[in-house]
Amino acid sequence: MNAAPVPVHAGLTSPFPRSERLITATRDLDRRRTTPELVEKAYVEAENELVTLEERLFTNVTAGYLRWNDLFRPIAETWGGFSVGPLTRWLETNTFFRQPLLASPPRRTPGAIAARLPPPLASRARVARVILPGPYTLLKVLENRSDVPDVDLLSQLGHLLAEEVRELNGSGFGVFQFSDPILVTAPPEGREKDGVSEAYRSIAEANPSATTIVWTFGAEAGPALPLLDRLPVSVVGIDLTDTEPETLRPGPARLGLGLGIVDPRTTLPESLSETVGVVREALRRRPSSSVWLGPGAPLDLLPARPAEQKLLRLSDVRHALLREGIT
Repeated sequence: MNAAPVPVHAGLTSPFPRSERLITATRDLDRRRTTPELVEKAYVEAENELVTLEERLFTNVTAGYLRWNDLFRPIAETWGGFSVGPLTRWLETNTFFRQPLLASPPRRTPGAIAARLPPPLASRARVARVILPGPYTLLKVLENRSDVPDVDLLSQLGHLLAEEVRELNGSGFGVFQFSDPILVTAPPEGREKDGVSEAYRSIAEANPSATTIVWTFGAEAGPALPLLDRLPVSVVGIDLTDTEPETLRPGPARLGLGLGIVDPRTTLPESLSETVGVVREALRRRPSSSVWLGPGAPLDLLPARPAEQKLLRLSDVRHALLREGIT
């Protein structure tokens, strides 16, 4: 009997870069050369254009998260205890985020993150991907001025993110990606390792029907795989720009495999045949129940036009794998 084909998904794993038109509109608003109504119109047009492209190419949509200044800002601006801090360099890139500052134990504001999701996702909840910071990366980027020890804070962040997912899951959203690159750039040790598992366990227990993806990038994933394989998530994502597929090892049969197969650190297009071969080698080393393809690092490292070309190549790879079949 032939084995069933492995499902192959694809989609954005980060915010999409803003177009020159949108950048000009927001800059003009800052300089009082346009109106909020015209800027809102520009956002709506850009989000709808991107969703249309995503629906043509992929299995889930994001609408680009174009309104998010950075991954952490919605939490820093809406959760109790937080405020927005100074510009801080994002990993080893030439991009920046505003560091979240925590002055007291964090408190979630119901409905606040839902209100920050791109508007087109509300009507596409079943096929939408919600992108949130992973609990460990959030812990490591914030400045903890509260009296809560970091290990306890990690547990609290896991519970709060679980509540966010529960609320959004109740509104029909079913795919949740936690961008957690510091799991591989500075893997947890000691009690923090158990704290990471506990944080993701909170998310899983509160939302057993949701698809949860932990997405990593920024360093070779091999040293962190023993921990990643223990996390109660649906999919573990690995950036193949940082991790050679030959270094992968088998993981639990329950886990899907996320693969970052287009590199936003360069505008050069990936070779279709070589990329398909890399995916096949990764799956030979690490057979998985499903495959989730995407950009490795955040795609907003690129300008909008080259980023769109990367999405087209990502779709090409997915369709090539579907035609040839993966079992």
